[in-house]
Amino acid sequence: MKGCQQNLINNPEVLPVLEFICSESNKLTNCGIYHARQLFFKTKRFINKFELNYEMKTTKNPHYQFMHSQAAQQALMSVAESFRSFVGLLKAYRENKIDKPPQLPKYRTKGGLEVVSYPKQALKLTGESKGASPWILSMGLARREFIP
Repeated sequence: MKGCQQNLINNPEVLPVLEFICSESNKLTNCGIYHARQLFFKTKRFINKFELNYEMKTTKNPHYQFMHSQAAQQALMSVAESFRSFVGLLKAYRENKIDKPPQLPKYRTKGGLEVVSYPKQALKLTGESKGASPWILSMGLARREFIP
């Protein structure tokens, strides 16, 4: 079992950057949901995580480019997972295992924040020096680094 640690950040310089990253993740999730819904309405086919990731990457989606690539892939994977869950519920409904018909995944709230999962390799532990933050967070788009 893996653990999770929550740290509250009171640094006024760090909060806007983190809010920006989370808002970009929210926008990317909505873009993924839009693309998946449109594909379903036009072709009655569901997109998988690889197709969704490829589509956002090749169309040079700005929200995809602002994020670390693996964090963006994780956000799109959650979209594909929700559509895969919808397919399972639809199958169960057709077999009369559930009473209410399932609904397609809905969009996230505009202007909201989405959780961003960073892989371990995107974070570097530098060691604390003079009260500075010990972490460096790798961001997308030419791999700018943010040191909180």
